[in-house]
Amino acid sequence: MLTVRKADKRDFIRILEIYNHARKFMMENGNPTQWGTAHPSQEILRKDIEQGQLYAVCDDAEVHGVFAFLQGDDPTYAYIDGSWRSEESYGTIHRVAGDGAGGVFDACMSYCKNICDHLRIDTHENNKIMQYLVIKAGFSRRGNIYLADGDARIAYDWIREN
Repeated sequence: MLTVRKADKRDFIRILEIYNHARKFMMENGNPTQWGTAHPSQEILRKDIEQGQLYAVCDDAEVHGVFAFLQGDDPTYAYIDGSWRSEESYGTIHRVAGDGAGGVFDACMSYCKNICDHLRIDTHENNKIMQYLVIKAGFSRRGNIYLADGDARIAYDWIREN
């Protein structure tokens, strides 16, 4: 069974291995440009750990996945070519990656949905696997957002139904 916990400095080498695996997988599956060969950078990952927003998905033996989870406004989502279903407080999921063990995305979604009633996530137009998983997890496609460098991403949100 996979569990989620905050990542810490002791996980750093394993986290780098997981992102290397994910970048290779993306390149081999029609998405060579979303993360290229170096995203997320070690600097971003260290900052995520220091700020307590990087999470590890683990079994009893090791870390199999990682993701960033931010609560509160994300500047990347301030403008959308489309519309959000709500402007209420939300959590944002970024940089989901796994080592291929399976279940990482589901563990990430379960964890975040238990913490927050409104989630946002985005992905590259070439990341068909992530688009499928996000829709399967109950997210709704809302339009496009734009990164600081101008690159477009498909944006989704999920709101807990009462």
